[in-house]
Amino acid sequence: ATYARRQGESVMLARGTTLKLERVNDSRCRQGAVCVWAGYISYSFALTSRLGTRNFVLAENMPNAQPTATRDGLTFSLEKLEPPDPPPLNAPAPDYKVSLRVTIAQPAKT
Repeated sequence: ATYARRQGESVMLARGTTLKLERVNDSRCRQGAVCVWAGYISYSFALTSRLGTRNFVLAENMPNAQPTATRDGLTFSLEKLEPPDPPPLNAPAPDYKVSLRVTIAQPAKT
């Protein structure tokens, strides 16, 4: 299934299992700015289940982060960001909406 969430929104994935988009961190170079690096956008999630709460970060171009993660038997993959481009230099942060595909993880082959 694919879920689109804004910062602070949660979704129930199964009975007793919720996923919350805790935070969007956008350090990309804003339109009209002069930057020494392109920056990145990352998404901090909290997965809460009977196993407790597990936090993870997804990002496409951030060091030490990936666009896909597997937690508690589920695989989470980034699909789409709205708006896709960084905001103009002096504009307020946009109301980001991220689409995330959630699938059942394939068991590791032994």
